[in-house]
Amino acid sequence: MTFAKSIEKKPIIQVEEEEITQAHGLQIGIMGGTFNPVHLAHLVVAEQVLTKLHLDEIWFIPTNIPPLKDKPTVAAEDRANMLELATQDNPRFRVKLFELLRGGVSYTVDTLTYLHEKAPQNHYYLIMGSDQVNNLGEWKEPLKLAQLATLVGIRRPGYEQKPQLPMIWVDVPAIDISSSLIRQTITMGGSIRYLVPELVRDYIHRKGLYYD
Repeated sequence: MTFAKSIEKKPIIQVEEEEITQAHGLQIGIMGGTFNPVHLAHLVVAEQVLTKLHLDEIWFIPTNIPPLKDKPTVAAEDRANMLELATQDNPRFRVKLFELLRGGVSYTVDTLTYLHEKAPQNHYYLIMGSDQVNNLGEWKEPLKLAQLATLVGIRRPGYEQKPQLPMIWVDVPAIDISSSLIRQTITMGGSIRYLVPELVRDYIHRKGLYYD
């Protein structure tokens, strides 16, 4: 279900809350980010963490406005739709849109607090790349983050690991793909085939995203 189609029916925030409160005692991995756009490395990381930590689900939560990065270059609706397309063939991947619906700057600690209020029976694992691990001190209330979720670090080539708080480390295949690389490739007229899911590639071309 796309972002656009969802808002035509029952209010999407109501749908989100119902789905969250219906989850009982699950082990849930949280993957946040702008997903501008989502790419294959995101999906590989999610699958590796899901299987190696024996989690029940991975929740992809697109950021509205990131506190430590520039504002995304495409509409929230497009980022959400691309995530839905990228994850639709994996029943254990879920896209949750409450940061987009909440608006404003998206702070992870606010999202985890919200999840604990709605579904305290679940256990949450916050998935972080090495770059995120190293700047965790710049995040809002990092100590509270560690209380609300188990921190999971993903080793990324070229980044030295300097954890400031206890966390679980998960090794994943080294795939040197980034959203910025994809945007740059599109701008230069290159091919992004096999860098993003095919449905996402079709969506980007059909909507003319990132060409300017």
